[in-house]
Amino acid sequence: MIKAILIFNNHGKPRLAKFFTHYNEDEQQQIIRETFHLVSKRDDNVCNFLEGGTLIGGADYRLVYRHYATLYFVFCVDSSESELGILDLIQVFVETLDKCFENVCELDLIFHIDKVHYILGELVMGGMVLETNMTEILTRIEEQNKIEKQEAGISAAPARAAAAVKNINLPNISTSNIHLPNLPSFK
Repeated sequence: MIKAILIFNNHGKPRLAKFFTHYNEDEQQQIIRETFHLVSKRDDNVCNFLEGGTLIGGADYRLVYRHYATLYFVFCVDSSESELGILDLIQVFVETLDKCFENVCELDLIFHIDKVHYILGELVMGGMVLETNMTEILTRIEEQNKIEKQEAGISAAPARAAAAVKNINLPNISTSNIHLPNLPSFK
């Protein structure tokens, strides 16, 4: 099972933190710092998994990570997960982000965090891997984009209707030709 998914930059700033096990805010921050410290001090030519830190579960857990340009993608998993399978999952995640954002970068993760969470939700839910086929994931993302465009069209409908009414050429009606009946006065 996946316990946490962390993405941080070369300076240790978290860009995404998804925990599938409950930790309070302080523990989460400590886990992010400890994980960054463990992963960032490793050379690029060593294997991409190591024992989890003391805060995340120690020897029972593994940190599986990939370093792409300025970002570290780290999955904390228990012993039931295959390290090589998780490396492949990270690759699918990054390639999917790359297709959606056309050469994904750190700013894409910052400014489109909702979309990043949606993509991650297509891959992993509740700490369990749902889908690893990038074609299926991209199909679901396209469907979601269509729904969002339709909703944007529906929500913009009242504004479009008001603009259309303003642009209608109605003949000028003179109020001088209108005669109202005399109404009784109540005193």
